[in-house]
Amino acid sequence: MHSWEGDPRQQQPTPDFGNPGPGSELRPDRSIDPRAGGWQVLFAIAAGILLAVLFATGKASAAWEEIEHILGLQGKPQPASPGILSQHEIESLDRQTPQAQAQLLLGRAINGYEGAGSEIAERVSGWRGRLKLNSQLNSLITTALNANDLRVRAAGIEVDLAALNIQKDPQIMEILAQQVESGTRQQRVWALWELGLLGNRGVEPQRAAQVLIGQLHDPNQGVRHWAVEGLAYLGTDETIEPLLQTFHDDSSSMVRERAACSLAQSGMLSREQRRSVVPQLLNFAEDTSLDGQTHGWVYQALRDITGQNLPSEPGAWRDWYSRSER
Repeated sequence: MHSWEGDPRQQQPTPDFGNPGPGSELRPDRSIDPRAGGWQVLFAIAAGILLAVLFATGKASAAWEEIEHILGLQGKPQPASPGILSQHEIESLDRQTPQAQAQLLLGRAINGYEGAGSEIAERVSGWRGRLKLNSQLNSLITTALNANDLRVRAAGIEVDLAALNIQKDPQIMEILAQQVESGTRQQRVWALWELGLLGNRGVEPQRAAQVLIGQLHDPNQGVRHWAVEGLAYLGTDETIEPLLQTFHDDSSSMVRERAACSLAQSGMLSREQRRSVVPQLLNFAEDTSLDGQTHGWVYQALRDITGQNLPSEPGAWRDWYSRSER
């Protein structure tokens, strides 16, 4: 099964620009062995001297505990500095290209820096048509769309629309709707994706839902898949019932899985909206018409939505839900 965080944009017909991923140029060259030659000897001598000094002063144990504390991967987060966009970065933004601005600010938003979202909101209209969807920006958008913070996902949507040069205009919504009906398969896929993003940002969301829901019964599996993705990112109450129906009824296991992911974790549904589908998922768990694979996704969705790690048994989930609703 695909990861619940699997980004639908990765499956889009996105051109491959062949650029390295973000940060790849900073990774150490594993072909260089720091232990080769005299490094082994120097390292051993330095380590021996350090340990001798520490043991002589009676501080070896305390020093090791401190190192372990600092380097440990468990426990509460340890911020390197206050999570605020620095004044230095803000002042330098106007001297940077739109591409550099978008990449810096989206990276900061992903990492929870206060002020990054407001800077994106202020600047994104000026980026439209001036961004290149290279591998670094595409990777940042992907990461943002998979963030646990819906505001970060919204920032990813804004930057994606700017990179795709899509105007927030009701007329664009109608052009995309026509493309869904009469375009090539690739054009339809892109239009379904863009409809969901535009609708989420407040451009004719009901019209977007109407078009996307209308494609859920298309004979082409790929079109149905992207209609599901569009609905997931539209994220309105109107999208919930069609996603549930698709999860239950679609003939394609891939489309059913994507509908389950959309209800459980991916897309723009809020925690409250996701929680509202639990009663129907409990019904699905007891539905003998569903196959074992779909039942497995039902329980995965329940665990993701509720945070409960209960066995794959309808009774256990019914008991928990009845207690939680008291």
